[in-house]
Amino acid sequence: MKNIVTILLLLFSNLTLEAQKDELDNSAFHIKDFIFGHIANDYEFHITDIGKRQISVPLPVIVRSRDGGWFVFMSSKFHHKHESYKGFHIAEEGKYSGQIVETLTDGSEYRPVDLSITKNVFTILLTVTILSIIFISVRRRYTREPLRTPRGLQALLEPVILFVTDDIAKAAIGKGYEKYINFLLTMFFLILTLNLTGLIPIFPFGANVTGNINVTAALALCTFVITMISTTKEYWIHKFWTPGVPVLLKAPFPLMPLVEIISIFTGPIALVIRLFANILSGHMVVTVLIGLIFVFSSLGPLIDGGISVIAIVFSIFMMALDVLVSFIQAYVFTLLSALYFASAKHP
Repeated sequence: MKNIVTILLLLFSNLTLEAQKDELDNSAFHIKDFIFGHIANDYEFHITDIGKRQISVPLPVIVRSRDGGWFVFMSSKFHHKHESYKGFHIAEEGKYSGQIVETLTDGSEYRPVDLSITKNVFTILLTVTILSIIFISVRRRYTREPLRTPRGLQALLEPVILFVTDDIAKAAIGKGYEKYINFLLTMFFLILTLNLTGLIPIFPFGANVTGNINVTAALALCTFVITMISTTKEYWIHKFWTPGVPVLLKAPFPLMPLVEIISIFTGPIALVIRLFANILSGHMVVTVLIGLIFVFSSLGPLIDGGISVIAIVFSIFMMALDVLVSFIQAYVFTLLSALYFASAKHP
């Protein structure tokens, strides 16, 4: 539903801009930068613009040139992507658009080894630090006062932990669920926190981390690896010689084995796309709604005021919906991971 709304809003804004000639065409360029600048990964946190001056928080750049030398500097050296530094610059177009490239002596561009702390990396490190501090403090309180009634963070986190343990891990996996519970709890709280902090439009939050397919692919890869490690002999027998299926579909026409082997990869791929698409669409809808306020600003205060009220009301509604989606997607990712572990572990 949110994807359809996003497409309609983009088409509507594009049609309106084309009808307003040059002035609104320039606005279209800024709106495009506003939308994709928010959802894309970057080497700095853009805060706001004051006139022609950009206010941003630079992040560390760590790159290795083709000659083997390592360079460490702040992204402010690029002066908001307008200048190069020590032969490195941020490409504005081409296959490396938005990424750091090195200009070689022959004028060609070379993509160096890039270990920079981007917005997404910074947010992940910050989230892991916050979660570590919270859970270490809660663990110490349990250690010091194991029989005392939970309070504060204990009272907040204990029902959630029990929910993941009993209603997800134990219910889905059954016997032997204990060795998976640490991973499932980590995935649930990490995804939930990244989802929620991405909705806070204030530095150091607001990054579209789980709306980045590279991040969701890395999380799904962890689930896939653990699933493969958990497999048994019966699991592979079922894949290559499915019980209850006519022999003709297993040999000499291995239709069912082919389907079963493909299913091994479709599960993690579904995890990647589901989390990525839902979070990305939420960010897109809100940024498009807010962007419409600036698109219609040249049509006069009456029209722009009406559009602004509508855009703000719908934005608040979408933000509330995104909070719900954040919890749902963390739950779905954790539940499906548990089901994959169960399918690999039990006959």
